[in-house]
Amino acid sequence: MDLLLSFFNSLPNAVGQGLIWGIMAIGVYITYRILDVADLTVDGSLTTGGAVCAVCITMGWNPWLSLLAAVLAGMLAGLVTGLLHTACGIPAILAGILTQLALYSLNLRIMAIGDPNAATKATLALSVDNDQLLLSSRYIRYTTLENPLVLLIPVTLLVIALLYWFFGTELGSALRATGANQAMARAQGINTSFGKVLGLVVSNGLVALSGALLAQYQGSATNDMGRGAIVIGLAAVIIGEVLLSRVFRNFALKLLSAVIGAIIYYAVITLVLRLGLESTDLKLLTALVVAIFLAIPYWKGRYFSKHFRRGGASHA
Repeated sequence: MDLLLSFFNSLPNAVGQGLIWGIMAIGVYITYRILDVADLTVDGSLTTGGAVCAVCITMGWNPWLSLLAAVLAGMLAGLVTGLLHTACGIPAILAGILTQLALYSLNLRIMAIGDPNAATKATLALSVDNDQLLLSSRYIRYTTLENPLVLLIPVTLLVIALLYWFFGTELGSALRATGANQAMARAQGINTSFGKVLGLVVSNGLVALSGALLAQYQGSATNDMGRGAIVIGLAAVIIGEVLLSRVFRNFALKLLSAVIGAIIYYAVITLVLRLGLESTDLKLLTALVVAIFLAIPYWKGRYFSKHFRRGGASHA
């Protein structure tokens, strides 16, 4: 009973984190499912979003402008990866790794901006009492407008709505065609290199937005806050697909399924932690969750569908 009570008390925080990471998962969905590109930039661009937002807020910027600056910084990171891949001929996965490595050093310098006593900084604290923040985990159980869910739910739905509109335009359709079949897209006169760059820019802009919201939510930006982000993003996408793919067929609902997958992921993590697992084992747990959900479609196609076909043939 105490375990269940503790779990349910922690659920609001799991939902809050799930919504924030769900926006990042949507960014991963764009590259992983639409462009068919494994982009490892996200481990660095999420931290970049958090670092830029935190620096701007501590310098007295309006928090909405700080969010915009974070998104632009993430888009710039995606642009670098895209140009390394398309203009320099570097494989996409390696281009993402190179950008991620460069961002590790840049993020340390970004968080030191405004501090004359430090050239680099690994952590930049934010205080809901002293800084103008849009949301904070302190209020996650409040029933007032200060509750971060009041902001996170509309922002998430707005992101999904904007992407649904964008991918319905001619430019968005060209981007989807690029990921579906590059040769055919080029035959139709589509600039596939531009499409890849655009997809990476949009994806990392969303990832940086997630990082900016996360920095405010947890009250700090740290240089390792994005470590393993790509795995969490993939976990959210895959969990959402495995559980909801038969119901969510519309493109907007597919994006929503990534967010729901992130919420489920954090709910599972919360439950496991309440069962006594050490926080240092979370990476192992994440790897196991991703591996299992990746294997489920394979198992269903290899074993269960064969069983049904044989059963159907015997009754024919």
